[in-house]
Amino acid sequence: MAQSNFDRRRINGPEESFPPVFADEETPVKLGVPRNGRTAKDIRPISNGRAVLKPGLINQANGSAYIETEKAKIACAVYGPRQSRSTTYSEKGRLNVEVKFTPFSCQRRRAPMRDAEDRSVAVQIHQALLSSVRLELLPKSTIDIFIIVIENDGIEGCVASGSVAASAALADAGIDMLGLVVSCSACIISKEIWLDPTEEEAKQATGTLVYASMPALDTVTNIWQTGKMTVQGAFQCMEACRERCTDIHLVVAQTLLDNTPSS
Repeated sequence: MAQSNFDRRRINGPEESFPPVFADEETPVKLGVPRNGRTAKDIRPISNGRAVLKPGLINQANGSAYIETEKAKIACAVYGPRQSRSTTYSEKGRLNVEVKFTPFSCQRRRAPMRDAEDRSVAVQIHQALLSSVRLELLPKSTIDIFIIVIENDGIEGCVASGSVAASAALADAGIDMLGLVVSCSACIISKEIWLDPTEEEAKQATGTLVYASMPALDTVTNIWQTGKMTVQGAFQCMEACRERCTDIHLVVAQTLLDNTPSS
């Protein structure tokens, strides 16, 4: 015999229920303790099985790249250069960067519409790439860069990995560039410098810094610093990031070389 409180007009839940499982509370980082197999001066590698850098994955785009460093996953597509009919004539081309986060990229579901955080990341990546592209060779042309953050592990990591992916996508599209742009982030935790911080590490840091450069020309293209950081600490972070950018540049250049089809 059916129960008296059984409602046939609605979908009833299961007879047994279980409490939801939430992530463990954040534990403070400890100095000198390796984090996921790397020390404070190590970055998440992009040259082994745990991380991936693949150019040319989107056939419909002129150039594309996908980068994955542990929890951070970013895809980039480049369209152009193409003539712009809606704008007035300009001797130099235009570089447009658009960043979107997927709704499932963060622990808290994001709205599908763009917000201030999307634009902030796009501005930093645009600034990092602008001086590397030879826009003077592309009058009245536009280059559109679309970056999709599939999984987010900190805004600093999105800016750094997004800059690397966008530069690799530009090179994959065959656009004239002065050099590859690579980027690295750093933070200060208890007066100690931690390179390539995760989202949890960045939250516990007093200050963070994102460094972008063209190692081939030994040129800095962009520096983005947030939080509290002394002048000496900022210079130490920049020097540590500069050394790692040289290693990242070698990996990106070799990956593009291996992806080039042999004639």
